[in-house]
Amino acid sequence: MNSRLPSPFILLFLIASLAACAQNDPADPSLPTDLQLSVAFPQLSFNRPVDLQHAGDGSDRLFVVEQRGVIAVFKNETQVVEKATFLDIESKVNDGGNEQGLLGLAFHPQYKTNGYFFVNYTAANPNRTVISRFKVSASDPNKADPTSELVILEFEQPYSNHNGGQLSFGPDGFLYIAVGDGGSGGDPQGHGQNLRTLLGSILRIDVNTSEGAKNYGIPSDNPFVNGAGGARPEIYAYGLRNPWRFSFDPKNGQLWTADVGQNSYEEIDIIIKGGNYGWNTMEGTNCFKSDCNETGLELPIWEYGRSEGVSVTGGFVYRGATLNQLEGQYIYADFATGRIWSLDNSNPESPLNRELLKAGFNISSFGIDQNQELYICSFDGKIYTLQYK
Repeated sequence: MNSRLPSPFILLFLIASLAACAQNDPADPSLPTDLQLSVAFPQLSFNRPVDLQHAGDGSDRLFVVEQRGVIAVFKNETQVVEKATFLDIESKVNDGGNEQGLLGLAFHPQYKTNGYFFVNYTAANPNRTVISRFKVSASDPNKADPTSELVILEFEQPYSNHNGGQLSFGPDGFLYIAVGDGGSGGDPQGHGQNLRTLLGSILRIDVNTSEGAKNYGIPSDNPFVNGAGGARPEIYAYGLRNPWRFSFDPKNGQLWTADVGQNSYEEIDIIIKGGNYGWNTMEGTNCFKSDCNETGLELPIWEYGRSEGVSVTGGFVYRGATLNQLEGQYIYADFATGRIWSLDNSNPESPLNRELLKAGFNISSFGIDQNQELYICSFDGKIYTLQYK
């Protein structure tokens, strides 16, 4: 997860040993110069918030995931003074490592009628990732039934870091799951380029069906559905290091992913079915291995170097109504430096990256409400919004 930085990253950032490859263009006249950060809910605070979601049920509620294993729910109103505990699975969650915990939340597209939602968390003995389904209480829409857990998918984690954590339903109705390379440094077990493991991938599964002993099905058009050569049929794309946050553009369905880098570069990718995103052959557009071969690899649409930041936090293509100057641009940040950027990829041959402002806090995640307005999760315990002054 990009919200925790191994000490080599911090050291590299402090000494600024590598020049940035990303160049911003603050002189662009279309760049908003009057943006500011505002606390969205001044009366509320959270314990290490790592995700923010809405249920898609028209209730105008927000759900904030706390890494320790708690999901809070509250009305999306600036002066809201109370939040309820929607789900508490702290006893199941292993958050002993900096990148472990309850990491992601996704509501079923038919949540309003079936009450199903899905979580991504790490557990111990053995150390593993768990993808589970829960159901809302039959008597209280602000409470989940903690006894309703159905484990959908589990896989072991060899180290405590690089767990990914995002899960989200795509426009096709399938559940997408971000999985890191399993951790340590440099992908020592070669998971990123190994299709026989789920690690280092984005998975795509059908949670509305089951196959054999599995509590899910494999979409018939998954790229490795036939399992040739032992490839895992759940894999949608691979060659990723730690895709902490991804999102779909609701206008065109593109899957945007921010992949946390190793020593030198952070990258932004648009994910395509079956794509190999290069790790650990490449780090961004640059060779990581000495015997680097770029053939067949999908290179990022953007990258930045160590003088810009050290740990990318993926965001969203903005489709709200409030920040009109940012329409269609991908908004993302760096966890450590607090820099927030917009990336305009309308001309893929010449994308334009612009720094919007610099926050004075660690940005762990972004989220959107039912109106597609953007929120920022911070490790100072607050949720923020971008606003015009």
